[in-house]
Amino acid sequence: MADNGTSPFPDPIRAGIASGWKVIDLSLPGSDATLECDVAIVGSGAGGGIAADALSGAGLSVAIVEEGTLRSSSDFRMREAEAYPDLYQDSAARKTADKAVNILQGRCVGGGTTVNWTSSFRTPEATLAHWVRHYGLAGYTPQAMAPWFERMEAKLSIAPWHIAPNANNAALATGAQARGIAAGTIRRNVEGCANLGYCGMGCPLNAKRAPLTVSIPAALARGATLVTRARAERLVPDGERIATLDVRGMDASGTVPGTRRLTVRARAFIAAAGAIGTPGLLLRSAMPDPHGVVGRRTFLHPVVVSAAVMAQRIDGHAGAPQTVYSDHYLDSLPLDGPVGFKIEAPPVHPVLAAITLPGHGADHARFMRSFPNMHVLLALLRDGFHPESPGGTVRLRDDGTPLLDYPFTPYLWDGVRRAFRAMAELQFAAGATRVMPIHGDGTAYATERDARRAIDGFTLAPLVTPIVSAHVMGGAPMGPDARRAVVDASGRHHQVGNLFIVDGSLFPTSIGANPQLSIYAVAARIADGIAAELSPARAATR
Repeated sequence: MADNGTSPFPDPIRAGIASGWKVIDLSLPGSDATLECDVAIVGSGAGGGIAADALSGAGLSVAIVEEGTLRSSSDFRMREAEAYPDLYQDSAARKTADKAVNILQGRCVGGGTTVNWTSSFRTPEATLAHWVRHYGLAGYTPQAMAPWFERMEAKLSIAPWHIAPNANNAALATGAQARGIAAGTIRRNVEGCANLGYCGMGCPLNAKRAPLTVSIPAALARGATLVTRARAERLVPDGERIATLDVRGMDASGTVPGTRRLTVRARAFIAAAGAIGTPGLLLRSAMPDPHGVVGRRTFLHPVVVSAAVMAQRIDGHAGAPQTVYSDHYLDSLPLDGPVGFKIEAPPVHPVLAAITLPGHGADHARFMRSFPNMHVLLALLRDGFHPESPGGTVRLRDDGTPLLDYPFTPYLWDGVRRAFRAMAELQFAAGATRVMPIHGDGTAYATERDARRAIDGFTLAPLVTPIVSAHVMGGAPMGPDARRAVVDASGRHHQVGNLFIVDGSLFPTSIGANPQLSIYAVAARIADGIAAELSPARAATR
């Protein structure tokens, strides 16, 4: 952990390490070793962090293996240039195979939950109903999941945000009201939030209630071991069960494999490396996959963006980053109809804005000069519910690292065009003087009529139309039918008895909402089942 010596606020992570928490940094010099525990967890994000807390709380010994580094509030200085290379996969530039989609994923202790914008939605009831009806997940009705949502909401302080929205989010509410469509406020997982607006760079106040600040400290305080800058290379079987996990240390940046190695022996193993990392681990390990399910039907929420210039200052970098949304364009469409999309107002930070805006040179600089007045909307497309939205496929590069192929169908491009229209209408209704859909050469339009005419004529294509996403789901779905699912409804691998999956790769489709709370709830449910099976109390009664 870097020590800048400048933070005036308490840092519970550093205090815990000083008190004797077991934290191993595999980038540091040392001998190869073997670690033994009851449960080995690969990944420390929304799934792995919650599982570590629940399992250690049941009296089990737990080891958490995280490829990224351990950073905490003392290291979070609200600087994009530091945060992106240190806390994100590929310096916030992870791409699909064709380079057409930029994927923002965390690569640090806490994973994406350390750097997300705190938006907390329960899994939409329509999505759960679809899973029950089409994937046989009878135990995942809204009623059955309600106790798990409630438990996670209480544990992570997920509650309505009562502070007035910043100007960027207020403009979305204004535009929705003017257009006569519904909008709502987003619940956030915060406590003691100072409304800074830099959640995506890690919270310097520990106000974000997430695995980094809640679940992982609880597990470490009970004796769990955290191994950082450590890549889980391979699950090693012994018959029909996993015997060990092979781990390789990374360099100080957490990106280049080093020479130090660790072998983890455990009674049970949990893959919680995310919906690209978990299928990658299963493929590298040659886990049984008789029906070729692993890595297929991996879903993003593909996102398109619309920028605008308002007459008044917006200062979209200041204030809670994402607090207003509209589901009008989801709720007005059937799941199996045209692709629906959720509208949100993301934060507007200079580096992220500069790399998202199209164009170069003078044209790009001209729009960036409007940065204080810049307003941004995004449309989050709900993928995976229609025959023409089959998602993507995770495969392995020659070096064993995972790569996502994500082809776009005409069905998805139709949704992109409608999303551009909807965002432009909302921005003009909110008082925009110019609107620039993020597409092509980045032309800005002064009237809604001109914008709509242009959008209707857009040639939508990979690399011409920038697509981004911060949500990856599927690739190792749950379900009772082993021909279509990797694990059963309890998270247990269909062919490997002591291997479980506890992350967003479990989802049979995308969910149509920011997924962290969905992962928290499913993780808590699955982890409690594992604990009931493995805990010392149960073993003593056998």
